[in-house]
Amino acid sequence: IPLLRRALAMSKRPLLLFASPWTAPAWMRSNGDVRGKGTLKGHAGDKYHKAWANYFIKFLDEYAKHNVTFWAVTAQNEPLAGLLTPPQAPTIAFTAAQQRDFIAQDLGPALARSRHRTQLLMLDDQRIHLPHWAKVVLGNATAARYVAGLAVHWYLDAIVPPGCSLEATHRLFPDHFLLYTEACTGFFMF
Repeated sequence: IPLLRRALAMSKRPLLLFASPWTAPAWMRSNGDVRGKGTLKGHAGDKYHKAWANYFIKFLDEYAKHNVTFWAVTAQNEPLAGLLTPPQAPTIAFTAAQQRDFIAQDLGPALARSRHRTQLLMLDDQRIHLPHWAKVVLGNATAARYVAGLAVHWYLDAIVPPGCSLEATHRLFPDHFLLYTEACTGFFMF
């Protein structure tokens, strides 16, 4: 928080911050640990999913007490990596359908009811998953009304041309923006 406040104070224009969760607490996860392969227990609409959505609101509430607001949150960082993750990595696995249902039944309504004007981003994973992921989530009118845009990572960009992923998604859902949210160089040794 002190670093964020310093950055906000030094900026000549407002900074748009977004947050992306790595994992839920162990008691909410199918494997009972914050690390390794696991999903949220149960299914969308149940007590675990409602509690996880409320964690987002509590996070925003606590930062707001320090005059730090977030422009956006993502529903989950690298939701498909949760199926492939090394045993020590903290993550939650979601399929596109599970993310859709969590957004439609839990996270979207929780954000809409909150006092925060924080936007919701979906996917937050490799663009190789587009346009399929967008079709599943944004193809549902309830989920789509809560989603402002798609968060995309660039690590596997060489595998799929942008016309097949980004452009195809934009053509299908022109009212939802596409934003690269995570990238680094040196990820692959080659």
